[in-house]
Amino acid sequence: MTRSFRSLSLGAVLLAASALTAPAVLAQETSMAGMHRMQAPPSLNLSAHGEVRLAPDMATITFGVLTEAPTAAAAMRSNAARMNEVIAALRRAGIAERDVQTSGLNLSAQYDYVQNQPPKLRGYQANNRVTVTINDLSRVGTTADAVVAAGVNQIDGISFGLKESGAAEDRARQLAVRALQAKAALYAQALGVPLGGIRSLTESGGYSPRPPQPMYARAEMAMDSGSTPVAAGELTVRIDITGVYDLER
Repeated sequence: MTRSFRSLSLGAVLLAASALTAPAVLAQETSMAGMHRMQAPPSLNLSAHGEVRLAPDMATITFGVLTEAPTAAAAMRSNAARMNEVIAALRRAGIAERDVQTSGLNLSAQYDYVQNQPPKLRGYQANNRVTVTINDLSRVGTTADAVVAAGVNQIDGISFGLKESGAAEDRARQLAVRALQAKAALYAQALGVPLGGIRSLTESGGYSPRPPQPMYARAEMAMDSGSTPVAAGELTVRIDITGVYDLER
């Protein structure tokens, strides 16, 4: 009697466990089937860009005065005197004070090196660098000539830019969106499915000033051929976008 009762009890427990497990498995399978039915519709992930080309309306020139002297104080005094002449030349050229900014000031010892001998101090070198913004492009060449004649002996480069880039960026955005929509419509037509709404849109790019380009100017250039010729060319404002479109089932 005891063994039969234990067997009956174990069978009842297994039957009850099976009864509890079956609905859980069924519920899980039903849930997974529902998730498959609720999956996001197929989509297109596309990119496009818009570009606007326009002439720059400002220029930036970085130049410097490099002087050497036997002592550090003498090198700095000589450099300051020449830089004051350069600043005065900029004022005469019509450059406003707010458009002139010191971008570097350096003083360093200079040594002569001979093989198998200790370095010998030759003197000191002072270097004062200035970045100038020119808002009238017709004055770029004459300004470069003026500062060289006043004492500048180093010109790092020139870059052209825009005083205000917002309108050009907005135009590039419009062109980019039109290109993206046209591409999406083309893909949907080729696939033979209706194009749905746009799910997301991201943007990158925008206006970035052109890196400085080398510019070589000497005092004799101004004397031989008038003002130094400078060509501003064009700038490109580019907006890149990426969009995800739904495709109707």
